[in-house]
Amino acid sequence: MERQDGPDWGQFHVYRWRGHRLHWRRLGDPTAPALLLIHGFGASSGHWRRNAAAFAAAGWCVYGLDLLGFGASDQPALRQDNRLWALQVQDFLSQVVRGQAVLMGNSLGGLVAITAAVLAPEQVRAVVAAPLPDPALIRAPAQRLGPWRRRCRRLGAGLLPLPLVRLLLHLGARWPLLDLCLAAAYCDRRACDPALRRLIATPARRGAAAAALRGMTLGMASRPWCATAPALLPRVSVPCLLIWGLDDRLVPVAVLSRIRPLLPAAAVVLLPGVGHCVHDERPDCFNQRVMAWLSQLA
Repeated sequence: MERQDGPDWGQFHVYRWRGHRLHWRRLGDPTAPALLLIHGFGASSGHWRRNAAAFAAAGWCVYGLDLLGFGASDQPALRQDNRLWALQVQDFLSQVVRGQAVLMGNSLGGLVAITAAVLAPEQVRAVVAAPLPDPALIRAPAQRLGPWRRRCRRLGAGLLPLPLVRLLLHLGARWPLLDLCLAAAYCDRRACDPALRRLIATPARRGAAAAALRGMTLGMASRPWCATAPALLPRVSVPCLLIWGLDDRLVPVAVLSRIRPLLPAAAVVLLPGVGHCVHDERPDCFNQRVMAWLSQLA
């Protein structure tokens, strides 16, 4: 039976990728056009709990994928960045979806979707990024890190001790500190219900979570310039929609001023009174605006 909504929406599946177990789910008619939902940092496919059923009812076959290191997928101690996760998405489209798909990502998921669209444009029909974060977008072009500065940053990240990461993760998965993090991401605290807390905290309490988080930190800190959003965006050739909450405190809407010159053809939707997780905080408005844009695609 397919669950229509809630964190456990869809039918659950597992497949192997490069020796790792990856969790994914599906909702809707398998013969319908494919829509792949990509979660943000610290979340999982269950974070699309208020969106999947609406898109399935609108005629999409909705897929949700737990990226490597997140959700119910394996948590290896590998250096991971948006390129590795984009390769995971690319192989998922080839092996599971077996066709083109619209990629829709929240936060980190938006960056992964953009990266996948550059790596495999023939597999991506369009991209919805809600929103699109990358620390490299905050720096001015003149502040691009030189090779020696990248090496210093890589060295500094490599000194991050695993016990410290384990302690921070242990504290972050507990309710008081977790509530503070959610308060930074959400404007409407009513959306921060017990189901959302469990969705975030459960993977963080797994034994391998700290080593995986350290690997992600090292991977993102040591990325070459070609893997950052400023280098990727001019190479995007598929239709794009950017959705931003005007009250996003984690990735302020001012970042859009750096994105527009790099991706001038992208459509933009701004939602007032909404924070970082626009799809979960204002799902009805989000679903409606995305569906209206998707209906214009050829």
